[in-house]
Amino acid sequence: MSGHVLVAPDKFKGSLSAVEVAGRVAAGLRAAHPEVEVVTMPVADGGDGTVEAAVACGFRRAETVAAGPTGEPVRAAYALRGDVAVVELAEASGLHRLTGGRLAPLTATSHGTGDLIAAALRHRPRQIVLGLGGSACTDGGSGMVRALGVRLLDARGRELPPGGGALTDLRTLDLSGFTRPAGTAFVVASDVDNPLLGPDGAAAVYGPQKGAGPDELPRLEEGLAHWADVAERELGVRLRDAPGAGAAGGVGFAALAFLGARVRPGIGLLLDLLGFADRLAGARLVVTGEGSLDEQTLRGKAPAGVAEAAGRAGVPVVAVCGRRTLTGEQLRAAGIQAAFALTDIEADVRRCMAEAGPLLERLAATLVADRLPEVPAHVRD
Repeated sequence: MSGHVLVAPDKFKGSLSAVEVAGRVAAGLRAAHPEVEVVTMPVADGGDGTVEAAVACGFRRAETVAAGPTGEPVRAAYALRGDVAVVELAEASGLHRLTGGRLAPLTATSHGTGDLIAAALRHRPRQIVLGLGGSACTDGGSGMVRALGVRLLDARGRELPPGGGALTDLRTLDLSGFTRPAGTAFVVASDVDNPLLGPDGAAAVYGPQKGAGPDELPRLEEGLAHWADVAERELGVRLRDAPGAGAAGGVGFAALAFLGARVRPGIGLLLDLLGFADRLAGARLVVTGEGSLDEQTLRGKAPAGVAEAAGRAGVPVVAVCGRRTLTGEQLRAAGIQAAFALTDIEADVRRCMAEAGPLLERLAATLVADRLPEVPAHVRD
């Protein structure tokens, strides 16, 4: 595999999955230069597409029926390989699962993520990797643990309705139906280091993305604080301020408190899990990317993680994207030598979204001509 090009992109959100991006880039490279060996490895950082990336790298896809964010049953997937399972919150509890796209900031639940964990546990894995990102809920992970046997009770001993808006009525937990899974370690894959509460917490920072307005945000914050008070008292822990507790509307907090999870940066964990180092060995170039290369990219998103890992091995990295707002200096500081955007060859952003696949293939041909000058002349002609 010496001298190959490794194509390791994340998704172009709203246009193409990571698998589709990798396939289109590879097709463009091969069409322009058939003699150049291309290896594809779609990647993810714990958010949407994590299970799909795992399956593309050799994991087995499994499915179960889980509760969607507003309670309707959905068919959701997780991934298995050996004694490791990958569970992606967005598969069951993601924004894209909302019926008709209608946001439900007070009532959306993470129950389906718990359903996926329960299904994965039936395979007796040694480790469950829990990818957190793209959630529709701000329920502190209360729905997730309910699916695993925890009951949330009000002052009259009645079970609370789902969602973060109901947590202000929580008085006690019934843990009699819950046992922390023995023999299974949980690792949270997340690029979020927010605490559960406060101006940098789950409600304040991410609530508006899930539809919470000025009236709902204080209620969600109060509910999460109440949830933390009761859960920490019952479990004898103090984790509300832990980095990552605010991930996915507070699901990070529940994973830490109830499952004993540890948090790792999403892209680093996934690259290790998917065998990036093995595919990188002998590469002459890495092509990474995502829909928008911007300030968020620099804060632990997939392209930055890929560039860091490749840079440690001395392999140059370039990126493809729909659009970019980063300067050349910012890109180079992140370990990316150059970025090739769809908007470089098509000014109409709507066409870039609608025709991302064919445009990516064209972009890939440009990329190879620019970045692989050592390809023999008879190959380039």
